[in-house]
Amino acid sequence: MEKRKSVSYAKYGYLFSLPFVIAYLIFSLYPTVYTAIIGFTDLKGVSASSFHFLKENPFDNFRIILTSPTFQTAFRNTVVMWLLNFVPQILLALLLTAWFTDRRFKIPGVGLFKVLFYMPNIITAATVAILFYALFGYPMGPVNDLLMRFGILKEPFNFLIKKNIARGIVIFIQTWQWYGYTMIMLISGVLGISPEIFESAEIDGANGWQTFWKVTLPNIRTILLFTLVTSLIGGLNMFDIPQMFLIGGPDNATMTTNVFIYKLAFSGGYLYNRAGAASMIMFVIIVAVSLVMFYFFRDKDEVKQKKIEKQVRREARRKAKEAMR
Repeated sequence: MEKRKSVSYAKYGYLFSLPFVIAYLIFSLYPTVYTAIIGFTDLKGVSASSFHFLKENPFDNFRIILTSPTFQTAFRNTVVMWLLNFVPQILLALLLTAWFTDRRFKIPGVGLFKVLFYMPNIITAATVAILFYALFGYPMGPVNDLLMRFGILKEPFNFLIKKNIARGIVIFIQTWQWYGYTMIMLISGVLGISPEIFESAEIDGANGWQTFWKVTLPNIRTILLFTLVTSLIGGLNMFDIPQMFLIGGPDNATMTTNVFIYKLAFSGGYLYNRAGAASMIMFVIIVAVSLVMFYFFRDKDEVKQKKIEKQVRREARRKAKEAMR
């Protein structure tokens, strides 16, 4: 009887993934490599089409960026604004996650609440920036109008020329826009935990807080790591709100590293080489901090288990070699 030829479907998988690979190579990998290269060159100017590598000191652009007071201010602003929006964001998301996933509570309209909390995330940055700029408008704006109606202010106050207020508004916008997304991610992680674990905790007499602290959080460690890393990447790449809201002002109070890079590349001298160097500096910082987070959030029990298995295999090989002698 003639054997039927087995059909290999692997080629179809490669075929279907081809559009993504091509798009990634053209629109992601090539710009990244090109940006890394021009950081070592003298490329600048609106009509620049060619560049030369800096022969004497190839790291000159990087040195200039790292010693630039404006870059240092932008980096400090970026870190501060990310931390001050991420901490309340994750705390609020955890609180809402505990509320929505607690089996003891029967909250009517849970789906509606989730949609409402997530909705700010789907609003475009330009719309939000224009909205908040109008809200805090001077001399006429809804915030000024309300404060004057309630007698808190006697005359209009220009909020947007105060550094701390402008920075605080950007921090609030970032928290308001992203806490719903973080909440949805955490809820998805909680829903992936086996219900039997929660039932066992209830039988053992654990209350809501103990269940959340001892059962829920350890089981969503991977989701928390994902949320932390993606928030870090998004926070250190913060651009749209600071740029569209006050263009990094007042007095560079809301300038982030991405706004700084944008101004280097597309304003004034069009210093593409230094913008490329600044981009690579931020890339290295993000990768380094992400690796540190992966190290601290690793599953220590799994690491110990792998070490034990490795030792067992090594011992087995040693015994096999001795037996062969």
